[in-house]
Amino acid sequence: MLIDLDRIAGLIPHSGTMCLLHSVESWDNERIACLATSHRSADNPLRRDGRLGVACGVEYAAQAMALHAALNARSPDRPGRGYLASLRSVTFAQAHLDTVPGFLVVKAACLHRETDRAIYDFAIRDHERDLLQGRAVVVFGPGGP
Repeated sequence: MLIDLDRIAGLIPHSGTMCLLHSVESWDNERIACLATSHRSADNPLRRDGRLGVACGVEYAAQAMALHAALNARSPDRPGRGYLASLRSVTFAQAHLDTVPGFLVVKAACLHRETDRAIYDFAIRDHERDLLQGRAVVVFGPGGP
């Protein structure tokens, strides 16, 4: 484990049960790979009627993108908030994430970065296949990476 939950919580604006990522397995200037276990938690704040729909995986991916931006920020200060401005080509391979045993692997790859925005491809996998994938445009607020 390269980066643990406590460090993740210090780098992104999510806290408590809303901090969905468990650890970072690898990252560099272009990509990040995280693990998550919160999809199995009964107190996951994204659950509705006891289930965690696969579309909630977009939030897992967004947190991985936020974490990637924070890790690559040139300033030692916490970066400004990022906002999903656009989602494209999002595909789902199943209805729910809470049925996945073990870890979710959350990956994001930065395709293009400017001062106030970035384009990422993202995917969430179980041990065998992509469960969710797509592309996102993230816009950073003042003080962002």
